[in-house]
Amino acid sequence: MTHGYEAGRLNLPFVGIATFGKRPYTEDWSGLDADVAILGAPFDAGTQWRSGARFGPRAVREASTLFSFGHAGAYDHEDDTTYLPESVRIVDMGDADIIHTDTEGSHRNIETGVRAALAAKALPVTIGGDHSINIPCIRAFDDQGPIHILQIDAHLDFVDERHGVRHGHGNPMRRAAERPYVTGLTQVGIRNVSSTAKEGYADARAMGSDILSVRQTRALGPEGVVARLPKGARVYITIDIDAFCPSIAPGTGTPSHGGFLYYDAVEILQTVSRAHEVVGIDLVEVAPDYDPTGSTAILAAQVLMNLLGFVFHARGHR
Repeated sequence: MTHGYEAGRLNLPFVGIATFGKRPYTEDWSGLDADVAILGAPFDAGTQWRSGARFGPRAVREASTLFSFGHAGAYDHEDDTTYLPESVRIVDMGDADIIHTDTEGSHRNIETGVRAALAAKALPVTIGGDHSINIPCIRAFDDQGPIHILQIDAHLDFVDERHGVRHGHGNPMRRAAERPYVTGLTQVGIRNVSSTAKEGYADARAMGSDILSVRQTRALGPEGVVARLPKGARVYITIDIDAFCPSIAPGTGTPSHGGFLYYDAVEILQTVSRAHEVVGIDLVEVAPDYDPTGSTAILAAQVLMNLLGFVFHARGHR
């Protein structure tokens, strides 16, 4: 029963089931009908330091309800634009099934989810989980034509193998570069003491990577960064939340000071969305238990919502 002056539900952010942006949940992956399909990948067995990103999808979904007011879209006075109008159909696929201690089985299940989104012609948006979940995400693109990867991250993630481990969170960009349909990588935010040895940087450059630190990225500006991407490239975007300074994103397993602030990254995302077709997105390494304020998860949700707004505005949803 409703009370007050208006009929229907007010449906405030803290009411109801916490799907991404309070969009519909679709359990049947064979019947997806959407422009965007959100997939949770709560796998963190690839971590080498602090685990906890298995709770990332749940935290980001809950945080995203803050941005769920009115499915008619969100007006941005600065851009004089309404982003994510009702014509952009977003569904939440729920989570890929995770098998404890089984990296390959868990990754296969994540890949199945991304393939289902692609088969439905939806933009796959995968919320991790640690950065190893990018490996099955990129595998799923093997029949989608050539793609270029834009990585926003503190760490290069270009380790080939360490004690037999090839599919942990230090390996995804190396595994991506090996794919014949990945034409190159632009890796921005890489800084300080990293997870990859000097040889890894040489390997990355030899395999088609363009590597920029935070300071180099800021000196170039968003237009300068995006100008370095191959013209006409179809772009897959992978965002590690540790790309951001831990002063605003402490809830992650391997924080690295000197990171991006909000607009550093968002302006790059807006610029790349205008200049390129964005074909897939993942956001990883939100480990909410290290941030009792919840601001890391809110940052992640806000970045994703804005990125989706930019992508579909560029596709003509006004």
